[in-house]
Amino acid sequence: MARKPYPPRLMTDPEAALAEAMEAAPRFEERTEDMTVCVRTFWLDDQSHPEDRRYAWAYHIQITNERDETVQLISRSWEIVDGRGQVEHVHGEGVVGEQPVIAAGESFEYTSGAALETPSGFMRGTYHMMTPGTDRRFDIRIPTFSLDSPHEHTLLH
Repeated sequence: MARKPYPPRLMTDPEAALAEAMEAAPRFEERTEDMTVCVRTFWLDDQSHPEDRRYAWAYHIQITNERDETVQLISRSWEIVDGRGQVEHVHGEGVVGEQPVIAAGESFEYTSGAALETPSGFMRGTYHMMTPGTDRRFDIRIPTFSLDSPHEHTLLH
C-alpha cells in the first residue's frame, strides 16, 4: 500500500518553512562602525505582473549592534537602480514606521519590499544612526543587493 505524501511543510510548521526559505534566500552582508547589516531577498510571484512590467521582491534585513553602547536608527537613504540603469533615491525617517533602539549585542529585524518595471536591478543604502545620550551621529552601510526575477534569462548581478 502506497503511503500518502506528507502535507507541505508550510501547512504543518509555518515557522520551520519560513526559516528554511530564509536560509535558502540570497544573503548580502556589510559591517560598518561595529554594526552588521544582513539582507536576504525574496521574489514575490503573487505580487509581480511581468505582462504589466511590474516585478516585486521582499527583503528581510537584520541589523546587529556589535558595539558596547546602545544605538538608534534615525533615518535611511536608499539608491534603487533598475535593469535599465534608472536610479531612484529614497530618503525617510526610520524603517517600517519605527526608529528602533538597538542595545549593545542585540539585533533589529524587519521586512519590506520593492517593485521595479524591469526584471532585475539592485539596491544599496545607508542607515543614519545616533548614540542616545550623546547625540553622536554616524552612518552604516546597507550592502548592495540584487533583485533578480525568474523572468530574467541572463542574471546581471
